[in-house]
Amino acid sequence: MKRTPLYEIHKSLHAKFTEFGGWEMPLQYSSIVKEHLAVRSTAGLFDLAHMGELDVKGGGADDLVQKLCTNDVSRLVDGQVLYTLLCNESGGIVDDILVYRHAENDYTLVVNAANIKKDLAWVKAQNNTDSKITDDSENTTLIALQGPKSIEILNPFVPDHDVSEISFFRFVVGEVAGIRTAISRTGYTGEIGIELYVNANSAEDLWNALYPAVIEAGGLPVGLGARDTLRLEAGLRLYGMDMDDDTTPFEAGLGRFVKLDKGDFIGKDVLQAQKENGEQSKKLVGFQGLDRAVARCGYEVYKNGRSIGKVTSGAPSPSLKCNIGFASISIKTKKTIEIDIRGKLHTAKIVKVPFI
Repeated sequence: MKRTPLYEIHKSLHAKFTEFGGWEMPLQYSSIVKEHLAVRSTAGLFDLAHMGELDVKGGGADDLVQKLCTNDVSRLVDGQVLYTLLCNESGGIVDDILVYRHAENDYTLVVNAANIKKDLAWVKAQNNTDSKITDDSENTTLIALQGPKSIEILNPFVPDHDVSEISFFRFVVGEVAGIRTAISRTGYTGEIGIELYVNANSAEDLWNALYPAVIEAGGLPVGLGARDTLRLEAGLRLYGMDMDDDTTPFEAGLGRFVKLDKGDFIGKDVLQAQKENGEQSKKLVGFQGLDRAVARCGYEVYKNGRSIGKVTSGAPSPSLKCNIGFASISIKTKKTIEIDIRGKLHTAKIVKVPFI
């Protein structure tokens, strides 16, 4: 497995590790619940170096990125970020990504860790322009600071910018603790937060500068376990579980990120037809368990004794103190479903997301 530039730091903090997307990543340092609640109340510091960064630069990059994405990249200005989906010709989701616009014909695509090679090949295969596509993932480390005190903690380290003035889904490039950093007002937790992109060689220095301030403010280092429960409470999908190459944006409940009026893009014809006829073979719904049984990914979902789908994500919610999740089901229902948990059916109610 690959290791991030911060691996030795995680070892010194007695992290428990897990495999994720081919990487050996910290699952937790103390407990998933403690780390989760620290992010909700104060702040958490995350190593997200496993994420991928693909640069698309040069003549025609504007057109290429617009063709690749379901969302409207043309409305971006320099220093703006856009959440979007890459779809295949059948409307299935190749990946969900962030697009960073640096300048005209100059973008960075932030992709999921397990999809770096797949996405790179996909983007290159669609390129009929003079733009150059490069994988900068090995040279880039992403460190996230998330939680209600995150901006307050970060600001003293940023001499040239007031971090509180960076708008949601905007970014600036400046120094953080003397280290050149892209400071992005984004995150995957549902909280106020910042994501910091630095050269991999500076990752340890940046973490070591921020870590004492995070601890002093009452925050914690946070592993992938709490990152998953945080994103689930916030109603955020995880690629490979809640969506994949055989799931369209409408089936994943992400239709608002498909701009059918923006011009041509890959998968548009299929998605337009699905939107117009309203026919979907499946639909992602949020559910809340009515007892203490935890529904996990892959568990069968039933309605009136008939199998109608599977759980895609499920976990105990530390904030709500109940069990929540997503299920991909084949029928429309607004009330309840039953989930097979270790051979016994447990009732769950359909709820709106985000859960918090």
